[in-house]
Amino acid sequence: MADGVNRFLGDTPGRTIVKLIVVCLIVGFVLAIFGFTPDNIVDTIRYWFLDLWYNGFKALGRIGDYLVLGAIIVIPIFVVLRLLSYRR
Repeated sequence: MADGVNRFLGDTPGRTIVKLIVVCLIVGFVLAIFGFTPDNIVDTIRYWFLDLWYNGFKALGRIGDYLVLGAIIVIPIFVVLRLLSYRR
């Protein structure tokens, strides 16, 4: 079991935790230099998903508009063609 965990982590669990802590400190320092905060990052991700949600439904609304606009022309033509072919 321990061999599988070591293989998965790439090293022993203790050494992997130490490496992750060091990398987190370095990345956190660099992000702090550029003015990022944890709240800023979480809010940006949240607003991105909300924007995707609202614009996605707006795009679906436009697709519905296109569907109705096309149906105004296509459905009457289809009905007329079916009526004309029915007589034969």
